[in-house]
Amino acid sequence: MTGTKTCPVHSARLQIQLVCDPTAGNYLQNPSTAFAKKFMPELITRVLQPAEALGRFVLLMAKAFGSIGEFRLYWKNIVDQMVKIGIDSIPIVALAALFSGAVTTVQTAYQLVSPFIPKSVIGAVVVPSVILELGAVVTGFLLAGRVGARIAAELGTMRVTEQIDALEAMGLNSIGYLIVPRVVAGVLMFPVLYATACFVGVAGGAFVGSLTGAVPIGEFIDGAREFFKPFDPIFGLIKSFVFGFAITAISCYKGYFTEGGAEGVGRATTQAAVTSCVYILIADLVLAAALL
Repeated sequence: MTGTKTCPVHSARLQIQLVCDPTAGNYLQNPSTAFAKKFMPELITRVLQPAEALGRFVLLMAKAFGSIGEFRLYWKNIVDQMVKIGIDSIPIVALAALFSGAVTTVQTAYQLVSPFIPKSVIGAVVVPSVILELGAVVTGFLLAGRVGARIAAELGTMRVTEQIDALEAMGLNSIGYLIVPRVVAGVLMFPVLYATACFVGVAGGAFVGSLTGAVPIGEFIDGAREFFKPFDPIFGLIKSFVFGFAITAISCYKGYFTEGGAEGVGRATTQAAVTSCVYILIADLVLAAALL
C-alpha cells in the first residue's frame, strides 16, 4: 500500500503484521514518547486551568470595582440586593443559629458531668464557640447555598439568554450593573446576619440549658462574662466581611462566565455553592491562624 509500511509486533504466541502510518513505528519503539504526546497537552491544560480561572476572577473584580464611581447609576440595585441577601435570609439564619446554640449547650453539658466543674463553664464554652465559629461559618454555609446559588443562576441565565450582551449593546457596563451591587450587598449584610446568628445562638443556648436543667440562665451568663474576650466579636465580624465577599464574588464569577445553555446554568450554580463552601473553610483557617 502506497505511503505505508509494515510494523512487526512480536507476541509470545504468534506474530502479526500491522499496517500503520510511518510515525506509528516510532511510537511502538518509544512508548514514552507516545504517552507524552497524547497526555501532556491535557495535563498542561488541567494544571493551567486554576491559574487561568484566578486571572479571570481578578480581572473581573478589578473591572467591577473600577466602576464603583458609577454608584449613582445602580444604588437602587444595591438596596434591592441588600434585601434579597440580608433581610430575606434572616429567618433561616436565625433558625440555624438557634439550633446550633442549643445543641452546643446540650453537648457541652453532656461532657461536663464532673461535680467539681461548675455549671457556669457551659456558658464559657458555648458563647465563644458561637461568636468565634458557629455564628460565622454556619451563616456562611447557609448563604453559600441560598444566596450563592441564586446569584449564579440569575447571572448564568442572563448570560445564556444573551441578556448581558444586550446590556453591553445598549452601552451599559454589565459588570458594574450586575456584579458590584451583589458583592457590596453581601459585604454589608453578612455582618448583620452574623450578629443576628450570634444573638439568637447564645439566647437559644441559654434557654435550652435552663429548659433541660443543664445550667440556670444566671450561671450561663456568669460563665460567658467571666471568659469573654473583647476581640472575639471583632474577629467574628472580620470573618463575616471576608465570607460575604467570598460568597458573592465567587458566585458572580461563576454565573457571569456561564456557558452551555441550561446545563451550564445548573453546573455554574452547583460550582458556585460548592466552591464558596470550600473557600469559607480555607478563609476560616487562614484568619484563625493569622489573627488568633
